[in-house]
Amino acid sequence: MTIPTRAAVVESGGAPFTLCDVALDEPGPHEAVVRMVATGLCHTDLGVASGALPFPLPGVLGHEGAGVVETVGSAVTGVAPGDHVVLSFTSCGECRNCRGGHPAYCATWLPLNLIGGRRADGSGTISRDGTDLGGHFFGQSSFAERALVDERSLVKVDADVPLASIAPLGCGVQTGVGAVWNVLKPVTGSTVVVLGAGAVGLSAVMAAALTPATTVVAVDRVGERLALAKELGATHTVNAAEADLGDALAVITGGQGADGVVETTGNVGVLRQGVDALAARGTLVVVGAPPFGTEVALDVNGLLGGKRVVGLTLGDAETQTFIPALVRLVKEGRLPLHRLISTYPFTDIDQAVRDMGAGKAIKPVLTF
Repeated sequence: MTIPTRAAVVESGGAPFTLCDVALDEPGPHEAVVRMVATGLCHTDLGVASGALPFPLPGVLGHEGAGVVETVGSAVTGVAPGDHVVLSFTSCGECRNCRGGHPAYCATWLPLNLIGGRRADGSGTISRDGTDLGGHFFGQSSFAERALVDERSLVKVDADVPLASIAPLGCGVQTGVGAVWNVLKPVTGSTVVVLGAGAVGLSAVMAAALTPATTVVAVDRVGERLALAKELGATHTVNAAEADLGDALAVITGGQGADGVVETTGNVGVLRQGVDALAARGTLVVVGAPPFGTEVALDVNGLLGGKRVVGLTLGDAETQTFIPALVRLVKEGRLPLHRLISTYPFTDIDQAVRDMGAGKAIKPVLTF
């Protein structure tokens, strides 16, 4: 028996989201059906919807879901019907990186999450009029009133915390926070620079403000976002539309350079400036993703002072411990995620897309 629900379907690359009736497959042994309460809208969703990535369309996207478990498969042990859950990426659980606590670098991460559109065994999870749609997006495809979710995408969370306030934890927020906590790991007196003040960048700013770093610099071209960054913990801001980034960072750091840089823009010119602004033994974390195949030129001799450039996926987070910790910080007011969120009814998904593209909304969250 299939499970009827309503979903936002992208028919082809560049097409708008269309609400229509679909059917979920029955949950397998390691799957659950989740009634969605909220789901974040992320730039990755928009990139796939535009046709920039080879995800099978027509399909159902969405990968920052939050909801309530309705039914579970026979082998699911971590959650039960009625549990509140945040949905994140999935992974195989068996490869070296999964077993080592780094599931974001799972050997099968790409097909399981981003480009496969199906379960690992090749079977579909969502259909329309008897024809399979692309689904299993990040193990969830949460742009729907109900989602068939892989067990390793499920994270049980505190039921006292409103789900709409924590839906973005599954991707964008844990990416920005993880860049700081799991990679840069600032020590006392460190300087952290965040390039780009969108949802990921502002999450990194909030994370840096909870570390021993004493200088936290936010860089953007939009004054309103820089003002918000200052309220969220940035000690300094740089408007890249008005000042030379290298010169500004040299003044702020007293010519020493930055100990850590988080690059969220996906602009290779900005990435190069960030590498050049590093102090000796400094680290730049690459978070922003330009189109596949994009290359950047670096001064090789400039790297010999111990500089490191590190790529990052989803904060290198182990979700079962990381996300509940973030939920607690949200609950206690120490991670003021609500400052980033704008809510929209699920039926207004295209308005949310437009507002995100126009920069009017930092983190749209769709509610059901």
